[in-house]
Amino acid sequence: MKKDNSAKSKFRPFKQLNKASDLVRQFTPNWFTMNMGTGILSLMLAAFPYHVTGLLIAAKTLWIINIFLFIVFSVLFLSRFAFYFNSAKKLFSHPVQSMFLGAIPMGLVTIINGFLNFDASKMVNLAFYLWWLDVIISVIVGILVPFYMFTSHTHSIEDMTAVWLLPIVPAEVAAASAGFLAQHLPSALARNVIVIGYALWAFSVPLAFGILVILFLRLAWHKLPHRDMAVSTWLTLGPIGTGSMGLLLLGNDAPRAFTGTKLLIYAKTASAFGPIGGLVIWGFGFWWLIMAILLTIRYVKEGLPFNMGWWGFTFPLGVYTAATIILYRLTDIGFFRIAGAVFVIMLATFWTIVTSRTLHGMWHGYLFKAPCLSAETGLPDESKECSI
Repeated sequence: MKKDNSAKSKFRPFKQLNKASDLVRQFTPNWFTMNMGTGILSLMLAAFPYHVTGLLIAAKTLWIINIFLFIVFSVLFLSRFAFYFNSAKKLFSHPVQSMFLGAIPMGLVTIINGFLNFDASKMVNLAFYLWWLDVIISVIVGILVPFYMFTSHTHSIEDMTAVWLLPIVPAEVAAASAGFLAQHLPSALARNVIVIGYALWAFSVPLAFGILVILFLRLAWHKLPHRDMAVSTWLTLGPIGTGSMGLLLLGNDAPRAFTGTKLLIYAKTASAFGPIGGLVIWGFGFWWLIMAILLTIRYVKEGLPFNMGWWGFTFPLGVYTAATIILYRLTDIGFFRIAGAVFVIMLATFWTIVTSRTLHGMWHGYLFKAPCLSAETGLPDESKECSI
């Protein structure tokens, strides 16, 4: 009898959580990377450049699951601030976990685009208002986190990784979403969304590309980061993919939106420049994609421990895939169709592996931690945790 009870205890879900409240107390924003990865896969399955029976149903199912996850994570995140404020506020002063605040608006964008993708005729108004909310959050995160980096965080070039991109990129993700949203709006509203979209693109892309330059220098000087941060190399594809998407989508929408206005001439220029600029940025991303693959192979040989950072395999590749498929649609060049299909398959493979490992970690409870210095940060002292 005792043996049976022991067996049941062994397989109890969340067994490393002492009580239910620990789920709230230990919740961190890096869980929203699960929304980013799941959401972008749902959108890319729907956009797959070849016809596959049942793919659209699978895409919509994933999107609905993603909405459920986002609601649950949002409740947990807000509850932590409501019930454990003293602990939760330390998030802003943490040099790594604070970066993941950017995952919240980026996860929300995949839901917004899903409303437009799967039911635009009924949900465009909801998508429009949610997009404005996403813009506000993106701008706040894009200013607040760097402010803390400049005033209270401790950073060095040696400890730098591509995680620095996370609070910067949400604005350009919202910019790319603006290009998608504008297609479904009346001209007057579309004009405003496109103008704001370009402003958001400028708010993020130049700064993100500057970080990529520093990252290249850091890798040359200090070599690869700790293996716990191995997947961060894939994050470089995020600003590149959304930067390319922004130019492609905003430029494509501009002529219709600005017809009959004094700005039509500039809208036509934006339309012509979109595929050129998008292609140039896409080519830049191809270098980082190959490098990420090569570095990951090296890390795998050394042993690659699982953590929530593995979700970095998904969203960056997903937005780069989206840029690839959009390039195919605008140029009708077969290479981009084939590449887009290959990338979607890669994305689905990564998502399957990471999801299975995440579910295992959720079941056993070891992923629910609110670290000050944990294995996920890649910082030297991995034994300390935020005092609760």
